[in-house]
Amino acid sequence: MTKEKVLVIGASGQIGVELTLALRRIYGNANVVASDLREENELLKGSGPYVSLDVMNKEMLHVQVIRQNITQIYLLAAILSATGEKNPNLAWHLNMQGLLNVLDIAREEKLHKVYWPSSIAVFGPTSPRKDCPQRTIIEPSTVYGISKYAGEFWCNYFFQRYGVDVRSIRYPGLISYKSAPGGGTTDYAVEIFHEALDERHYDCFLKEDTYLPMMYMPDAIRATIELMEAPADKLSVRTSYNVSALSFSPNEIATEIKKHIPDFTIRYTPDYRQKIADSWPQSIDDSVARDDWNWHPEYDLPRMTAEMLENLE
Repeated sequence: MTKEKVLVIGASGQIGVELTLALRRIYGNANVVASDLREENELLKGSGPYVSLDVMNKEMLHVQVIRQNITQIYLLAAILSATGEKNPNLAWHLNMQGLLNVLDIAREEKLHKVYWPSSIAVFGPTSPRKDCPQRTIIEPSTVYGISKYAGEFWCNYFFQRYGVDVRSIRYPGLISYKSAPGGGTTDYAVEIFHEALDERHYDCFLKEDTYLPMMYMPDAIRATIELMEAPADKLSVRTSYNVSALSFSPNEIATEIKKHIPDFTIRYTPDYRQKIADSWPQSIDDSVARDDWNWHPEYDLPRMTAEMLENLE
């Protein structure tokens, strides 16, 4: 068996930091190359190789893949929902061209596997609100969602036409204490913990009863690695898999935090992100992922809340 050599693009981001560390535990520190446009994240320093890399520079990316004998790429660099609405052209350009660059190189160099995350942002106001299924009406209303849905079809195309083994998950909102969120609509669920500990108060940019699908980062990392390790013949979805873990409202998470910090207060001042949140499903049906590669989440809201507060303190 060929030794796997993994490149993580966007390794300093919210998912990238923890995924890189997890992959280094599996493949060995030297065999997982972290890369980003930003400075190397503090948590990654000293744990393995790091290169400064722009996914938009296809030539330089190709050189690195050949030079480092890369066999797998995890492409995590993207402009997220709330940030993307401020600069739609840039969000579309980066999210699309970055993916096409990676898929092209994967095809040319016959890479073993590619991972690229999609998002619940592909769903729009016409998608089912509760238990949104794997295959359903998808009419995204943000440039991030549009770019992710288009990306899903590119992944499927490169698999069907060129045999590129590309795999994807539609992430819900991700919650982590290790790295800061990246400008998404679900970011409140991370900010609320920081503010609860620092200020004992949080001004929430969503309404109190806004339910959104969420996932604690350890579950998200595990889902990603389990999908990537699943036998190819077990996978029935080559666009992107629904995965689900939690679904809660700001009011519910605030109530849970109050059990640990009784004097915590919250105020609701919805802004432009409310409209984005209202266009997404409140919960996701991930039965296909459960059937195909035996996906199961481990964290519920009380367990996640306790762990978040403990680790942030």
